[in-house]
Amino acid sequence: MSAILSPVEKIKAESRFLRGTLKESLADAVTGALRESDTQLIKYHGSYQQDDRDLREERRIAKLEPDYSFMIRTRTPGGVVTPEQWLKLDAIATAYANGTLRVTTRQAFQFHGVIKRELKPTLAAINAALIDTIAACGDVNRNVLVAANPHVSAVHATVYDDARRLSEYFLPRTHAYYEIWLDQEQVGGTPEHEPIYGPTYLPRKFKTAFAVPPTNDVDTFANDLGFIAIVENGDVAGYNVTIGGGFGATHGDAATYPRLADVIGYVTRDQVLAVAEGVITTQRDWGNRSDRKRSRLKYTIDDRGLEAFKNEVERRAGFTLLPARPFAFDHNGDRFGWTQGQDGRWHLTLRIEAGRVADRGGRRHLSGLRAIAKVHHGEFRLTPNQNLVIANVAPEDRVGIDLIVDEYGLDGFRHASPLRLNALACVALPTCSLAMAEAERYLPDFLGRVETRLAAHGLLDAPIGLRISGCPNGCSRPYLGEIALVGKAPGRYNLMLGADHRGQRLNRLYKENIAETEILDTLDPLFADYAARRTEAEGFGDFLVRSGVVAAKPAIALELRS
Repeated sequence: MSAILSPVEKIKAESRFLRGTLKESLADAVTGALRESDTQLIKYHGSYQQDDRDLREERRIAKLEPDYSFMIRTRTPGGVVTPEQWLKLDAIATAYANGTLRVTTRQAFQFHGVIKRELKPTLAAINAALIDTIAACGDVNRNVLVAANPHVSAVHATVYDDARRLSEYFLPRTHAYYEIWLDQEQVGGTPEHEPIYGPTYLPRKFKTAFAVPPTNDVDTFANDLGFIAIVENGDVAGYNVTIGGGFGATHGDAATYPRLADVIGYVTRDQVLAVAEGVITTQRDWGNRSDRKRSRLKYTIDDRGLEAFKNEVERRAGFTLLPARPFAFDHNGDRFGWTQGQDGRWHLTLRIEAGRVADRGGRRHLSGLRAIAKVHHGEFRLTPNQNLVIANVAPEDRVGIDLIVDEYGLDGFRHASPLRLNALACVALPTCSLAMAEAERYLPDFLGRVETRLAAHGLLDAPIGLRISGCPNGCSRPYLGEIALVGKAPGRYNLMLGADHRGQRLNRLYKENIAETEILDTLDPLFADYAARRTEAEGFGDFLVRSGVVAAKPAIALELRS
């Protein structure tokens, strides 16, 4: 690895533990933007500077600076919030943002359209709701995913508690967040330090997930670090550990690629933090700090070797991982409608298309969920598939919840095709600076056109997983879609095919840089063939691999599940 550090490493090193000149940037009323170095540092505080790309050219001609605003992301491990917190977040979105909430694929909320002078009051209001945004972005362990659809309520509670403890343990220790956003005094005495991250934090972002088989709703193999719950006699005995997943890539650069995590062994519950610290600190010390395109854990493992990395993790943790225990996943989507936990309480999973909670036409999700929050006595759980669980509903409260669902048009899950229920999309245009093509705004229309083709072949009820990403960085986890569009240019996408419905096999590039008409004309004969030759319960991606349309990429090693 070259000794020349990337510019971002220099910014981190000189930031005084993430303070930079953020206070000065916020006080500058001449511009709606931050200083360039501060646009990197604010990520660690949970925000990204953006601008409305739809207006760029118009404003350039008018000799105006871009229409800057900020996206703010919460740190909500497992996506669990109380009804009281939901109401406060709703009020914040209305007062400071664009009047919508967005549920992300990492079980966090995002606020969009916050202008610079409202940044501080918005973050203060989020903290007043007993939620923070620390480490929601940046080169740190980000929001921790947790299985959202509980098959066994007690198991879910245990896994959530383990994930929450991990999230807290790996928070940055700098006091900068509290000084800048909450007006707390700088702590004197001993010089500040980061005992786990060090002064320059990690080489790149780091993502962790906790899965509960048989559902892989967190897509655990897409994460840098994963814990797969092993349940024995109704309790969580421990976890299989996975490392090295990640989806960021760059078009045309073969040195970057999506990668599924490897299963490296088993740990007991009391060993979770130690093995996680071993993985994170090894990546801290071994990761590439010269080329940010090659700085994720997946590349460190491929460059150093999985066995060498595992050995170093075990040395740092102080114990040897046990052999992985048997597990099996059957699906990586959500189960919609009402399900009952073993404790007798009920959970209602609602479809939130592309995760956007808004009032649009007959579907008034923002108002409807506000009404539910005022009467609900359980909690809300965001799912990693951009949906929402009204969780822990007492049997006597189900009728009242259903009445609100019907009144506000939140019952889309009862009528939508499986394709529409399972589809994911990132935000993309107009605010994401990396987007090359549409995603969230394009999803509804594109789904309708694909549904037309499916209906023509009698496949409208087929549970096909489709994902759209505006760029190859993969925020919507497109490389695990049976069908996926990865943005290449305005109106043009790479068509990816052949992942499975368990989140254990990557798809492959099928056609490159094509527009909608060619995408649909390419899919149509594949749908016809699938309708004619599929076996019972065979998924579309599995059929494409079996029939030779798509060459199979290696799935997760089967011997670790036998």
